[in-house]
Amino acid sequence: MANATQEFGEWPLKRLMTEVCGSGHKSADDLTREQASEAIQRIFAGEPDPTTLGAFWLANRWKRNNPEELAAYTDEMCARVEYAEPDADPVDCGANYDGKGRTAILGVAAGVVAAAAGTPVVTHSGDRVPTQKHDAYKHVLDELGVRTELEPQESADMVDETGFGFYYQPAFNPAVDSLFERRDMMGVRTFVNTIETLANPANADVHLGSFYHLAFAKKVTDTFEASEFHDLHRVIMFQGMEGYDDIRPGYTKVAEWTDGEFTDYEIETENYGMEFDAEDLEVDDVAGDSAQITEAVVSGERDDEFADAVALNAAFRIFAREDAEDLETGLEMAREAIADGSAEAVLEELRAF
Repeated sequence: MANATQEFGEWPLKRLMTEVCGSGHKSADDLTREQASEAIQRIFAGEPDPTTLGAFWLANRWKRNNPEELAAYTDEMCARVEYAEPDADPVDCGANYDGKGRTAILGVAAGVVAAAAGTPVVTHSGDRVPTQKHDAYKHVLDELGVRTELEPQESADMVDETGFGFYYQPAFNPAVDSLFERRDMMGVRTFVNTIETLANPANADVHLGSFYHLAFAKKVTDTFEASEFHDLHRVIMFQGMEGYDDIRPGYTKVAEWTDGEFTDYEIETENYGMEFDAEDLEVDDVAGDSAQITEAVVSGERDDEFADAVALNAAFRIFAREDAEDLETGLEMAREAIADGSAEAVLEELRAF
């Protein structure tokens, strides 16, 4: 331990637990940026024993991380990410890596449609990530016959060739991927579930994500502001189904951050064609059914609630990158990309990549 302390600093996780963050959710103190940086350096190096690491993760969950801590964790992670920046400047879609278990994953179809409309899109995920280990972007793309286990430069090339790109976590973020077994043993979400969605492997200027509560969206934008690694222009977040980056039908909040200015507003999705309930988007086989829905929607063969939901989600990606001045215009662009065959062509290019 003495050698580890000499290597990293003065704050082993056990000391942080005892003196800073381990006294319970009401009395615990926040870590300084230096303490948080040292903590995750130790975690990535595999230095803490499993019991101490689990206790530290749980203490962070109890007390709730502030943006300064999350920024320190994010920056240390990003220092270990293998970035591959495409020539295009895409929208970075950072959905929860542990996936969805009830409703269709619409982000692949929405990204393909947005790409066809002229808005390049990047998605990223792992493979059955804890804690839910549900279906994610990778599994829908696998079902569609699109290669997913790509090296980062291949992912960047995919963006430039097709307008849509997928980055595979074990390839671009091996430091987080190496924590898989310990995260799985925890049985609950940790701050790693938050920061992995902020990796931004294509170094995009625009991030699109989701939240359960508006306070979390504000925490994410504050984290980006506090980050010494990221220099984003714009962040759009909305209340997503199952915490994913698929907007839920009905009344929902949208958070918008552009060059340091934060605002939020409400929309009624029925005003944009989504006149149905979230239950109408439930499926039996999330990966397989989502792939079938994707293919049918982008080819124009399906004109139902799934087609409407895909079009609106594509519009959000177009709007996020400011390729449309409002959602209405983005929606028109999305529907046109489906109608003229452009979206179907993007999917075929992805399969051929």
